Amino acid sequence: MKGMARIFGLAGRVVVTAAVVCAAVIVGWRLWVSDMDAPWTRDGVVRADIVPVTTDVSGLVSDVLVYDNQAVRRGQVLFRIDPERFRLAVAQAEATVTSRKAQLDEAVSEATRYLALNNLSVSTEQRQQRAAIAAEDAAAYEQAIADLGVARLNLTRSVVRAPVSGYVTNFQMRPGDFVNAGQPVFALIDSDSFYVDGYFEETRLPGIAVGDPARVQLMGESQVIDGHVQSIARGITDRERAGGPDLLANVNPTFSWVRLAQRIPVRIALDHVPPGVRLVMGRTATVDVLPRNAETSAATRATAQAN
Repeated sequence: MKGMARIFGLAGRVVVTAAVVCAAVIVGWRLWVSDMDAPWTRDGVVRADIVPVTTDVSGLVSDVLVYDNQAVRRGQVLFRIDPERFRLAVAQAEATVTSRKAQLDEAVSEATRYLALNNLSVSTEQRQQRAAIAAEDAAAYEQAIADLGVARLNLTRSVVRAPVSGYVTNFQMRPGDFVNAGQPVFALIDSDSFYVDGYFEETRLPGIAVGDPARVQLMGESQVIDGHVQSIARGITDRERAGGPDLLANVNPTFSWVRLAQRIPVRIALDHVPPGVRLVMGRTATVDVLPRNAETSAATRATAQAN
């Protein structure tokens, strides 16, 4: 009896061990499939729109009202250019308008007086000359008004404001610096444009569709950002092909037998950013796309990522 019990006990241990091994193999196989085929990647990067701040007029910077890495709102004054030259230009343009207006009034008065005289006093040619002079003075007056508008606009543009809400970056401006019109002086990161570019292997693209929900976890952060797939890139650079000198394709004659899957950019729109999560352009992230009809749970994918 003791021998039979020992045999049954040994058989039971073998069966339990075999069951545990089979379960481990099945779980390992499912994790391997999930790791290889699930649409997730550790190669994600936080991105945003960069707005170059430029000036519409040239001049010396008189006041600097922001500092590096400061958060600013749209329309907030960033810095001012010395306005004295522009104020003098406005005064000069106003004086020119007054002068042109006086000339125009005189020309119109003369043209009207010549028109009232009879043909014995003035000729038709003289009337036409006076009318032409009045028309020229009218055009000069309109030009003077336009110049005055430009002068006033330049005075207004000497105050540089933030075109969007965002964060000042790479800011090194100081009072006394000279800025040139149209030349960027620093960058402004649009705070309303943050998104994540996930670089997925091409073998994972069949499991990704526009509109699929996605989860983003930044490196060093424990909280998860909810988002969705906004778009999928339709082209990447072909490194095996270049333009030849005769406008023909220059294809690399060598072929690597081990071909790595290409990385395709997938843009992830951020729907909800938890409080305390700091979005910084360039931060790395793990992106997990959750297909709408997927049966694989997020917990399984998280386990696959951990392995």
